[in-house]
Amino acid sequence: MNAIELRNLTKIYPHFTIDNVSLDVKKGYITGLIGPNGVGKSTLIKMMLGMVRPDSGTVTIFGCDMPAQEVDIKQRIGVVSDDCFYYEHLTIRDMNQMIAPFYKKWNDKKFNRYLEQFELSPKMKIENLSKGMKVKFALAVALSHEAELLIMDEPTSGLDPVFRREMLDLLADIMQDEHKSIIFSTHITTDLDRIADYITFINRGKFVFSDTKDSLLERYAIVKGDSQLLDSDIRKVFVGLRETAVGFEGLVADREKAAQLFGDYVILDKASLEDIMYFTAKGGFIHA
Repeated sequence: MNAIELRNLTKIYPHFTIDNVSLDVKKGYITGLIGPNGVGKSTLIKMMLGMVRPDSGTVTIFGCDMPAQEVDIKQRIGVVSDDCFYYEHLTIRDMNQMIAPFYKKWNDKKFNRYLEQFELSPKMKIENLSKGMKVKFALAVALSHEAELLIMDEPTSGLDPVFRREMLDLLADIMQDEHKSIIFSTHITTDLDRIADYITFINRGKFVFSDTKDSLLERYAIVKGDSQLLDSDIRKVFVGLRETAVGFEGLVADREKAAQLFGDYVILDKASLEDIMYFTAKGGFIHA
């Protein structure tokens, strides 16, 4: 079953287009939405949340249509973003009193427990919170009303390494409940190396691929060798290729095929999610 289904979503801006994107977010799993900055990840999330209306296509969450059933859907989701959607002049306590009545399952004890865990004082004004503190506050809100789905848009970009690790561990703990689901949009792929089950790649407003993280890491490989091995046919084997004065480094989407093709003439290394994103986004050939 899917927590989110996007079908043929299109949104045309003067200088950018989300082009016919379809993807599924599996229920009970963490799906990482990756891609360089500015390729459409945040726009997709805003369409999921009803903040941006697509020109065409549909958004379904928990089997309910967005925006027709938006009120019911938003009772069941939590949102964490590096943007701040709260009133800057209010304190955390005041903001809590404003937010709580909107959620049928709001839990004050849980909220206060998260404030304590994240070292946030209820007396602090939102405007005085650092970027990382604002993300912590958003996470406390998202986790305090029994949300079944967390939608996270670049949540770790403003966080120090200690809390980033703490937050990822917290998300892993949340996923012990098989009824919870998370979509985690980021360009910091090392976060997803730790916790993601599925990876969806968006580039320049287009859907590139979606697969389990383990399958991608088993299938893709980095090939390093002497530039003399390259000819026009060999170059076609690579998703992306980087050439230097001393040789080449390239990404292939089929490790076994590359091993058969090159034999002992090259070094075959495992590809990281960052490697896959970099070479796929760049495409073609990169000269260094």
